[in-house]
Amino acid sequence: TCQGGVWRTTNFGATIEPIFDEENGASCGAVAVAPSNPDHIWVGTGEPAQRQSNALGYGVFKSTDGGRSWQHMGLEATEQISDVVIDPRDPETVYVTALGHLWGRNPERGVFKTSDGGRTWAKVLYVDDMSGAVDLEMDPRDPDVLYASTWQGMRSGGAEAREAGPGSRIYKTVDAGAHWSRLTAGLPDEPLSKITLGISQQRPDLIYALVMSGEGGTPPPGSNAPEDFAGRVSRRTSVAGGMFRSEDGGATWQR
Repeated sequence: TCQGGVWRTTNFGATIEPIFDEENGASCGAVAVAPSNPDHIWVGTGEPAQRQSNALGYGVFKSTDGGRSWQHMGLEATEQISDVVIDPRDPETVYVTALGHLWGRNPERGVFKTSDGGRTWAKVLYVDDMSGAVDLEMDPRDPDVLYASTWQGMRSGGAEAREAGPGSRIYKTVDAGAHWSRLTAGLPDEPLSKITLGISQQRPDLIYALVMSGEGGTPPPGSNAPEDFAGRVSRRTSVAGGMFRSEDGGATWQR
């Protein structure tokens, strides 16, 4: 949970207990269980959002005994981890997406990969020091094929924030993160905001992207910004975003 650690149930939710209370990170943004060994659990700390109320994290943690004990495996400077994806063939191969610092520039953001269970990390996808990775999807047919989305944004005090920019993009790798290509055909040209991805488990060439565009927050007094569904005035006036669909593995997209 975004402010309350990690919880576990062994009886379909009838009871649930905290298993992360002793660790240095109450705010948790991601949890993943290794498909090849369910005793291997990874937790990425830090709520992956752009709100001034965020609680920051302290990197990534690993358990090899089903959550009874934990090891801190680094990446503490990322502050906000949004996703953890484990290679189904090998529980030691793990990808982590990090948004980075909420209140300033830093290079510890993007997609990180370990092939040795977290002893060492490589930053395999990086845009710039204001753009972090926010979502990662793995092809169920081929774990070497992954799709990542990045999000450019930074808070600058109070309610002010930049939530969109040219660093918000979609990428694809076909060689387990060694090389990435940016996907653009059919996607908006203007600066985008948060992008959430989904891949079909039955038809992995079918990809969805929920794309936000424009800036959020409160517009200046007297502006003609439209109201949202709850009657609140918003300055997110761009209509370039929406739901996009690709049927060819991200080569082309339709809104």
